[in-house]
Amino acid sequence: MKLFVDTGNIKEIAPLAALGILDGATTNPSLMAKEGGDPRAIIKSICDLVQGPVSAEVVATDADGMIREGRDLAAIDPHVVVKVPFTKAGVAACRTLAAEGTRVNVTLIFSAAQAWLAAKVGAAYVSPFVGRLDDIGATGMNLIQEIVDLFGHAGYETEVLVASVRNPIHVIEAGRMGAGVVTCPPSVIEQLFKHPLTDSGLERFLKDWEQAQGAKKA
Repeated sequence: MKLFVDTGNIKEIAPLAALGILDGATTNPSLMAKEGGDPRAIIKSICDLVQGPVSAEVVATDADGMIREGRDLAAIDPHVVVKVPFTKAGVAACRTLAAEGTRVNVTLIFSAAQAWLAAKVGAAYVSPFVGRLDDIGATGMNLIQEIVDLFGHAGYETEVLVASVRNPIHVIEAGRMGAGVVTCPPSVIEQLFKHPLTDSGLERFLKDWEQAQGAKKA
């Protein structure tokens, strides 16, 4: 399963990219609005850092506008994946852009039916939002299983990109279910590194080593 980072902040991406764990990145208008500056320049910088798929989202709500913006975004860098919302206009834009060879990530997916329709028009990725489903009392990961099963039976090459990830459990469950990609905010990626037994084990090893060195000197 591939790991994408969900942020538009270069300072957050750079150290994670340096570790070699990132396969790509996702952004959205909300994330980009926090950064200020030239959005195109930021997207280009992210592409240079991760050297993998980077989702850049349109803000138009009509199909023609999405197509125009999508073409413009795709021209920034070969790694750019154009992100469109799941609406009828978004589906129409996805069909056109995909036919032109542009990779499209259809976002704001909340049902298997929506994911299916996006796959039918050539989406490279569908982004179901598990955390937001959990927020309303549903079980977001059940949707991931439904989509993975559906795509497996239908033979779609569209990748399931698990989004709105809130914790490491979401990440591991996504992998076990067969999702192709999980995108996480930097805070969740940081949680993936942590375990109290690792911390206590390292502390014990270092203490034992210090005691052994002290005994030698004595």
